[in-house]
Amino acid sequence: MMLKLKGVQKRYQDFCLDCSLEVREGYITGLIGANGAGKSTTFKAILGLIQIEGGTIEIFGKNQKEFSVREKEEIGVVLSEHTFSYMMTIKDVIKVMEAMYRKFDTKQFLKKCQDYGLPLEKKIKEFSTGMKAKFKVLIAMSYQAKLLILDEPTVGLDSVTRSELLDEMREYMCQEGRAILISSHISSDLEGICDDLYFMQNGKILFHEDTDVILSEYAMLKVNEEQYQTLDKTYLLYQKKVPFGYELLTKERQYYLENYPGIVIEKGSIDEVVLFIMKGEAV
Repeated sequence: MMLKLKGVQKRYQDFCLDCSLEVREGYITGLIGANGAGKSTTFKAILGLIQIEGGTIEIFGKNQKEFSVREKEEIGVVLSEHTFSYMMTIKDVIKVMEAMYRKFDTKQFLKKCQDYGLPLEKKIKEFSTGMKAKFKVLIAMSYQAKLLILDEPTVGLDSVTRSELLDEMREYMCQEGRAILISSHISSDLEGICDDLYFMQNGKILFHEDTDVILSEYAMLKVNEEQYQTLDKTYLLYQKKVPFGYELLTKERQYYLENYPGIVIEKGSIDEVVLFIMKGEAV
């Protein structure tokens, strides 16, 4: 296991984090939720940037509190806050990275900067939003880290830039022994890249599932009152009362296709499943 959080707790005046999740080797794991759901707090807890009040965090099978400086080199990080001063240039950053990280690949990093049109002598504060995002992701991937922790790396970016960064993550995962935990409130970004997804709301994990399972086995059922009364509700997860009857969420799409040919059954996107969990009532 690359990363394991068990009952991790952190309390603020109007917010309480209570989170358990796992990131497996070879997986890109997504953490989705609205702004304020607790994603950034979770990431800061993983990185030891805040003191947790309960639970445990294990990275590479070892308690996070016992990590040495050298072991921390195995983690690449993108946070909303910028790691380097905006007054620095990429050339300045390279000098720092070479001094801090034994595995920093200067040649490859320079090539990536060239590929993405990032100027070496221009101050970071003069970069566009997209350039800053690319720079942060490339830095996190520049020293052969085993685990990437990426907090909203695509926020505020146009679709082309988001696609480019997601491609970088796919390329990073081509090497064995790696994993990524990535957060976003843009579910469609994660649908095409993540192996599994956690949904967080108000500091708690409400839902965890493999992405392929969501896309292939989950479904929305739309039924009138009469159909609802005769429906086998064993495999229903959530329901919503609507003017025409009910909308229902199930993980057993095939069962209802085979046994209820007269009802409307629609495959749901991740956005639709998440919205159902947020707004629906558990069955």
